[in-house]
Amino acid sequence: MDRRSFLKNAAITGAAALPLQALMARVAEGAPVRAEEQGGRGKRWLPDYGPLYATKDKATRLPLLLLPKGFEYTSFGWTGDPLVEGTLTPGAHDGMAAYAAGRNRVRLVRNHEGGAIAAPDEPFGSVAYDQQGGGGTTTIEFDTRRGRYLGASSSIAGTLRNCAGGPTPEGSWLTCEETTAYTSGTDGKPHGYVFEVPSDGVGDPEPIRDMGRFSHEAAAIDPRTGWVYETEDAGDSSGFYRFVPYRRRNLGAGGQLSMLAVTGEPQRNLKWGQTQDVTYDVSWVPILTPDDPSSMMPGDFVWSQGWVQGAATSGRLEGCWYGRNRIYIVSTNGGGATAAASGGQGQIWEYNPRREQISLLFQSPGSEILNAPDNITVSPRGGLVLCEDGGGLEFVHGLTTDGVIFRFAQNNVILNGERNGITGNFSGSEFAGACYSPDGEWLFVNVQSPGITFAITGPWRQGAL
Repeated sequence: MDRRSFLKNAAITGAAALPLQALMARVAEGAPVRAEEQGGRGKRWLPDYGPLYATKDKATRLPLLLLPKGFEYTSFGWTGDPLVEGTLTPGAHDGMAAYAAGRNRVRLVRNHEGGAIAAPDEPFGSVAYDQQGGGGTTTIEFDTRRGRYLGASSSIAGTLRNCAGGPTPEGSWLTCEETTAYTSGTDGKPHGYVFEVPSDGVGDPEPIRDMGRFSHEAAAIDPRTGWVYETEDAGDSSGFYRFVPYRRRNLGAGGQLSMLAVTGEPQRNLKWGQTQDVTYDVSWVPILTPDDPSSMMPGDFVWSQGWVQGAATSGRLEGCWYGRNRIYIVSTNGGGATAAASGGQGQIWEYNPRREQISLLFQSPGSEILNAPDNITVSPRGGLVLCEDGGGLEFVHGLTTDGVIFRFAQNNVILNGERNGITGNFSGSEFAGACYSPDGEWLFVNVQSPGITFAITGPWRQGAL
């Protein structure tokens, strides 16, 4: 279903909808978009779910989130909660994916964006790549029938700044390091890699080196081909990459990495000067040296290889998710009219792997509409979920594939020691890790600080998510 067919097929009837700018103005006012404001008559389908209200958490009875009426949630997996092996849940919750784990059971593999730790401290998990790495993943079990947390354990440790990643069709999680640091001392190791973690066990602490050593953000796999698409979060020197494995179900066996280029426009900057719905034909240039483990300061050496061959660059590519035969990509600070004034509030791109085209689905006109999107996922019902990582209050947004945006959830985490002694106002902390249960009835999402995971459920079919 393409973006222009989405609203039509969602049973909208009557007169044409209000222009996009007017819809976004209503969002900025904090009001829902009503049918009568769109000029129609009778009952009509709308993408949003109405105003947001302070809603109490089932676990703590605290109003940690603002949600539309009819939705409920429970919190779990807090920083400091005990893991099965006896250590404590680390903080900095980030990217995540959900996997079926038997009847009424879901497993979540969750990133922790921890930095370097000083020896002789040890990582929170026993399976560690680097004893100085404070990042990694934990795996959680959740009962979807009762809406209940069942337990968690570490699944890989000793990595750095595990920001986002992506699920594989084989039921594993690709956890990505958003750094190219080299830890210190004689035991120091290079970072900037992708690691694979099974949803039902512990990960391999050996990096997948052919997927590149760079400031990784997210990964998405096209199940038709088995090819992996990767984003890079390195300021304005951020590329979009494709990894073609030699063996489809064995990424560790190696493969060929390449970087996206705009056909006929070498070194195209996709961050600024873009218009809504613009579409580019694309091609791919090879990255002959994806890894340089000996370098203490690799910087952007992978990006540079593509750039000199004419590859395109973008502004902070972060979230990346497969859905509806497309790859959806977030440029967190994309936008702006010219290079001189290029600071944008975010872009959402749509890559069509069959047509080899990339299109600008949405570009934020201002922070009051969308402020620095980060993680992204695709709803089973076709809409997109955007996790905001800007300044001030933080929201989870819904976005239709026709470019209509709305607020779905607001961070309202304010604590006075009610859980694990945590105190502070965390309402400005980013949302991250949005993903749906396989049956589509639960949306899981993290608040990065102080580190909380939420499971949200409700009348999804009343809107686009």
